[in-house]
Amino acid sequence: MATEFSVYEIPFSRSGAWFGLSPVVGLATYADDVHLVSHRNGMHPVLSLVPVLDGNRATTVITAEPAVVTWSAGDRRVAAVFSAPDTLRISGTGMGMRISATQSTLTPFTGTYFFADPAGAAVFTSYETGHRFRVTVLSGQSSRAGEQELGVAERMVVAGEDGGPWEVVIEELATARPPVKSTTDFPGTVTAARDSFSRFADAVAPWRNDRTPAAELACYVIWSATVNPAGFVTRPAVLMSKHWMDKVWSWDHCFNALALAPGAPGLAWDQFQVMFDHQDTEGALPDSITHAEVLRNFVKPPIHGLALTRLRERLPGGLPDARQAYRQLSALTSFWLDHRRAPGHHLPHYEHGNDSGWDNSTVFREERLVQSADLAAFLVLQMKELATLAAELGEPSARWDEQADDMLVAMLAELWDGTGFVSRGVRTGTVRSSASLLDLMPVVLGEYLPRQVFDQLCAGISAHLTSVGLATELPSSPYYEADGYWRGPVWAPATILIEDGLRRGGAAELADQVSARFRATCEKSGFAENFDALTGEGLRDRAYTWTASAYLILAEDAERRMR
Repeated sequence: MATEFSVYEIPFSRSGAWFGLSPVVGLATYADDVHLVSHRNGMHPVLSLVPVLDGNRATTVITAEPAVVTWSAGDRRVAAVFSAPDTLRISGTGMGMRISATQSTLTPFTGTYFFADPAGAAVFTSYETGHRFRVTVLSGQSSRAGEQELGVAERMVVAGEDGGPWEVVIEELATARPPVKSTTDFPGTVTAARDSFSRFADAVAPWRNDRTPAAELACYVIWSATVNPAGFVTRPAVLMSKHWMDKVWSWDHCFNALALAPGAPGLAWDQFQVMFDHQDTEGALPDSITHAEVLRNFVKPPIHGLALTRLRERLPGGLPDARQAYRQLSALTSFWLDHRRAPGHHLPHYEHGNDSGWDNSTVFREERLVQSADLAAFLVLQMKELATLAAELGEPSARWDEQADDMLVAMLAELWDGTGFVSRGVRTGTVRSSASLLDLMPVVLGEYLPRQVFDQLCAGISAHLTSVGLATELPSSPYYEADGYWRGPVWAPATILIEDGLRRGGAAELADQVSARFRATCEKSGFAENFDALTGEGLRDRAYTWTASAYLILAEDAERRMR
């Protein structure tokens, strides 16, 4: 049986597409009906799709699986399937569908213009997306309203009003293309879409079984959030979501690369490289990219060395271009060493919580320019990876090892107070401890840490581990918030990084608990952006790819350990 999901939680889309079908039409905003939502130039609900019966909105049950979404009212049906990344076919019998412009107001610079193409199709031209959505009726009865209207008007195509069978095609296009020609019937198109997803799932998660009940849905979340190259997205890329988190951020991409590496190595390498395509002359990566923007006002933590180490283990045949990776990682590391260390300081700093990825962590509650141990730890691992790469490539490697060791010594000397890691304000020099899991993140150093330090970090991590997973703020903290972003909820990246460090440091039993509890939460609550640390309820964006990737990484590793 095909994996089913709710379009109220996960958009219906397919690999390569820049649009999907969802009632989620904005930041935490849900419409009554499913919309065609584009992610070009931002998130834009372009068309509403409303099933109709006897001229009125029909009450339906909506079901979705990777190949097809269906509206049902008794024995009446409307179904939609992607026949290509830019082409949606919709077929119905017993009831029709009203396809209408979401915005009723058209101005010279906003809204959707609607007209009838002389060749016979109806065209919605969207200012916001810069693209057209052409509707061609393949069969059945249809009508149109609002053609060439300006100002305020209803603009729509209605198919199947008479209750007879009908089919339409909606194509996303830039300017023009030949009239649509269908060589495959609707059931054949569904079969082809189902086969396309099955090939992806079989490649990425061939190990899935009854012990990994969410693996196939995790594959769908990633597959359906993938877009073809366009705009500033220079290669096939997995967006964080086809809800409102429709970007690629400069640490999120690493987790998607790791999940894809064993079964889809080419796509995995694209995920790692997509941010480096925008590396600047100082070595910094942008904060995020999307179709129409590259943001550089913040950065993200340098987990790329750690990710590259894991990628070398997971990619069949190793890195596609180790020399390129060495150059990129060297430049990124130099950015942190040259531009994020205050004069006379050994340790680098963040300029804001956003730079750490833990935007509002209590580590940044009183000061934002902060030296924190997680940043130093990531750079130690990054320089260790550079030393390994340099040796393999015949480049000088000793300097990277020496700088890694020096930073580790400085981190322990300046930020370890004997019981835990603290942070230091760059401007004030004030040292602070917190109840944030971020202060325990140096556990990623695993085997490189002194035993006493590692053991104390393990004890702290155990205190953060609820039945659901790793709370990012201790539940007993006065600053804990159930839906407080990085002040409480369980997050996928922290889980992956800490589990990896625990395992490399020899704390396998604790690592197993961290893995098992996070996986169980995903199996119960799906692949939300984060989870309530006490109840496991999914929070914020409900179809987040790094959460799905984290599940796949942990599930695959757990299956491998059972062999």
